[in-house]
Formats: sequence, structure tokens, C-alpha cells
Amino acid sequence: MENEALLEAYGLFRAKVPRFTSYPPANRFQLDGGRRHQANWLRNVPDGASISVYAHIPFCRRLCYFCACRTQGTKTLKPVRSYLDTLIAEIIAVRHLLPRDLKMARLHFGGGTPTLLDTELMNQLCETLFSHFATTPDFEFSVEIDPTEAPAATLETLADWRMGRASIGIQDFAPKVQETIGREQSFDQTKSVVDALRALGVQSVNFDLVYGLPHQTEASLQATLEQVLSLHPDRLALYGYAHVPQMSKRQVLISADDLPGARARFRLAQAARAQFEAAGYRAIGIDHFGLASDSLTQAAASGALRRNFQGYTDDPCETLVGFGASAISEFREGYVQNAVATAGYTDRVRIDGLAGHRGYRMSAADRMMSDLVQGVMCRGEIDQVALRAAHPAFGREIDDTVTRLYLTYPDALVLSETGLTIRPEAASLARVIAAAAASERTTQGSMAI
Repeated sequence: MENEALLEAYGLFRAKVPRFTSYPPANRFQLDGGRRHQANWLRNVPDGASISVYAHIPFCRRLCYFCACRTQGTKTLKPVRSYLDTLIAEIIAVRHLLPRDLKMARLHFGGGTPTLLDTELMNQLCETLFSHFATTPDFEFSVEIDPTEAPAATLETLADWRMGRASIGIQDFAPKVQETIGREQSFDQTKSVVDALRALGVQSVNFDLVYGLPHQTEASLQATLEQVLSLHPDRLALYGYAHVPQMSKRQVLISADDLPGARARFRLAQAARAQFEAAGYRAIGIDHFGLASDSLTQAAASGALRRNFQGYTDDPCETLVGFGASAISEFREGYVQNAVATAGYTDRVRIDGLAGHRGYRMSAADRMMSDLVQGVMCRGEIDQVALRAAHPAFGREIDDTVTRLYLTYPDALVLSETGLTIRPEAASLARVIAAAAASERTTQGSMAI
């Protein structure tokens, strides 16, 4: 178990640091810069490359109070149809800029609620993507699913289009917690969808859970996890709830007085981790758990685990092309985020098919820091030798960073000939240490694009 006193001493319970799904975090992106190089970066994707594709569906029938995602509520499919027309126009325009000899290795639908699309709309979207992108032999198609909005016909349609992994949002099964966060979802509803997915041949079923929710206790979370584990998921994600009503207005419906304190949050996470590991799941990075057979578990064991804007992934592709409002694309040269609001997104696509709004052009120093942060977040280490070999121009900066971190967190880190490793009893400090490593670089920033 981790050392709570050590974590307190190093500021874990006071820290406000980025999630660091990628470096730099999205709040470092520059406004009004996304379009400047977007077309060139699309054209510069190497001929014959494999890419990942993400499509964002920013609509929900209900808006859960805890959620800080870029979504909007709708009672009908009318705005969804209009949005899908724009999304398809963007896909076609972007594909024309990419090299002809290119294949899609990963496809992910996120939201929002992708399964809000009826069979007609889902077929329309999938037909567009699969007709414009050939797939690799190891192609994987994953979809985020809300069990309360997952008609059998829609799941069958997705299975027909080769969906192989489903990511199911659960958060918590405790009725009082669900009522407070505006997400009522029964165990029976969830089990029914899981059973349907497995019957359709979906190979991997993943669950998303949240700790630190209002009225959540160790006992209530344990009860939820017992139900969750009875469904035998292949992979689990356990995220900490971030209460940011200043950024997500719907969170004002959640009283801060009902939230567990920092120490209670930590103990919830630790108790859940122990419960998962006792059930045979292996810890992956800071917030994922998988069976030995899961591809993410295997990637962590082989050193192939990495992070992008969708979180932990075994995706080997260098390029991620994001479609839809607020979607982020990742290129060797940097990042481009589409306009966030659907109206602004639509206006941009109508001009020339591109929706880039914010962006960040990576310098050589940024790429070095990105590799360093990836090591901390994925393996709990800074491989000083490997970093110096990959980024010889920054050897002194790498050495200085290692020294600075060790002097700052001596009881949390092990210093060796190859670099730094986070001690098991201080594993929860990974984000704090990554933020400390990146602090000077993110302060300096890079050129806007």
C-alpha cells in the first residue's frame, strides 16, 4: 500500500495538476492557431502510414451533472442529423488531403453518446469512414456506450461494422450517488447490454468507473465493484472525479459539501485498487486495470503502453486524426483541436472542410519532454539513458531535470545509473512528478500554430 504520510508531505492532497494524457496538456494550446498548418500536416502524413481515427458525437439524451465532457443535450435526432452531415463533410475533406496509400488501424467513437445514433445514421457514418479508409489486418474498432441509450439494433449495426471493443460508462451503482450526479443506470440495464455485446461477438468489454463522487463511501464503492466484477470485464478504468463548476456549469448541481475530502478520495482509490487486484486484474499506469489477456495489460508488460488524448492506449500509430466538434488530432509536428462548440465547428467546416481552431506546434524540446512525461505516466520512471540517446541535443536538460526531481522528491524516487523510478509506496505521485518535470517547459511554451 502507498504511504499516506509521504504523499501528504509531497503535496498530493493539495495538488492541482494536468491529467497529462499527452504533453503538452490541452490547456497550453493556442487559440485561433489550429488551421494555420492543419492542411500541411495532413499532407505530410507519410505515404503508406497507418493512422488512428476518432469521431466525436457530442450529444446526450441527458446531461449527467458530474460530466465535464464537451456535450449538449437533445430530445430529438434533428440536430444530430444536421451535425452528422457536417461530420461527414469534414471526413471527406480531410481524407482528400491525406496520402492515398494510407490505412486505418484504430477507429474510436466517443462522446457524448455515440449510441444515440439510430441505425440509419450509424450506417451512414460507418459507411463514410470505411469507404474512405482501408483498414489494417490488426484493425480495432471501439465505441463508448451508455447502457441506458443502447438499442439492440444499434449494437447489432456496430457489430456488423466490426466493433471489437466496447467501453461502457458505469460510474457507480449506488442509488444515492446516481441520483446526485444525474445518472440513473441500473445493474440489470448494464448487464443486459454486456450480455448482448458478448452474444454479438464483441471481444473486449471495458468499464469506466469514477471515485470521489458525492455520497460515495468505501462500503458503497465496494458494493458497486462487486457488481462490476460479476460481469467479468476485460478492462477497468477508475477515474477521479474533478469538481470544476467554473469550467463545467452543470456541476453546480453537485454540492461540494457532499464530496469526499482529499484523503477520503485517496482511500477510495486505494480500496478499489486492492479489490481489483484481488480479483486478478493488473494495474496499468495510474488508473487502469486489466486481465492478463487484455491488450492494454500486454502493452504495459512489453513497454509499448503510451498515452494520447483518449488516455492509455496500445495504439502504435504516430498520427491520430480527430473528427467532430472539439476533437483533437495528433501529428508528428504537433496538435490541432477542432472548434469546440458545434455552431463554430459547423461554420469552419463549411468554409473548406477543416475545423481546426486551437493548436500547438511541437519543438524538438517539446518532443523530448513528451517522451519524459510518457515514461512517468506509463511506466513510473524516467529512463535517463534512453532519453539522452533519443534526444542528444538535450542531454544536459535531461540530466538537470532528473537531478532536480530527485532533490525535490528524494523519498518518493529511486535514483539509479539509468535514471529515476517512482517507489511503489509513492505511485500516486506520478502526475505530480510529471507536472514538476514539465513545469519549466510548459511555462516557456512553444510557438502557436
